[in-house]
Amino acid sequence: MLKRFTTDFTVKQIEAIEPDYILLTLKHPDNLPEINAGQFVEVKIPDTAGTFLRRPISVHYVDREANTITLLIRTVGNGTRMLGLLKQNDTLNLVYPLGNGFDCSKAGNRPLLIGGGVGVAPLLYLGHILKENGSDVNYLLGARSADGLLRMDAYKSIGNVAVTTEDGTAGTKGFVTDHEFLKSGVNQFTSMLVCGPTPMMKAISKVAKASGIPCYVSLENKMACGIGVCLCCVTDTKKGHKCVCSEGPVFDINDLKWE
Repeated sequence: MLKRFTTDFTVKQIEAIEPDYILLTLKHPDNLPEINAGQFVEVKIPDTAGTFLRRPISVHYVDREANTITLLIRTVGNGTRMLGLLKQNDTLNLVYPLGNGFDCSKAGNRPLLIGGGVGVAPLLYLGHILKENGSDVNYLLGARSADGLLRMDAYKSIGNVAVTTEDGTAGTKGFVTDHEFLKSGVNQFTSMLVCGPTPMMKAISKVAKASGIPCYVSLENKMACGIGVCLCCVTDTKKGHKCVCSEGPVFDINDLKWE
């Protein structure tokens, strides 16, 4: 595991990109330490008497030249709504980088990155790293409707993007498992790297196992401490109980007790 830091960042930019979503870009006071795709940060919520715990948020993107971390946040609770009230040049404290991210050396030369809802967040930086490593990056991104497809231009700048929407307002109608990539074209890919709702990931896991394609999923269990102390994010694996925050969030599907 990489060394953890606790640092005050400066808000460089905050942007409302869709109802209930913000894009928060934070400036590091010095050079950023190493951060792997799939890792997350624990954010201290500012000026909130009733919010005691930090909030775990996936790293959406890292710009090493600018020394910035970007977070894609769904503002669904009191804590994340407070983050939506931040202004440029405000200070925000992070504990980072946390967890174990995706092992890009196992992705192969044609990975398929699959995300649903806000689960797409860690896949932007992951795709960036894979592209830098010479991989042909492909995305399959799902949402309830076209309005829920976030930052499509950013993903398209990295690789080929296919989409599904439950109401058919964009791309293939249905779930990501209804797309031809997972119905008949899955064997063209060397791996599947997934983040999103658990039912979606379990369905993709079945496709991966049936096709014999390596598949790695980023679990979204509820977390509090982020360092494996509070034990509220424990998941049962074939190798025993593991803390998602410290021993994940990324797991090989073959290690999970998913049928």
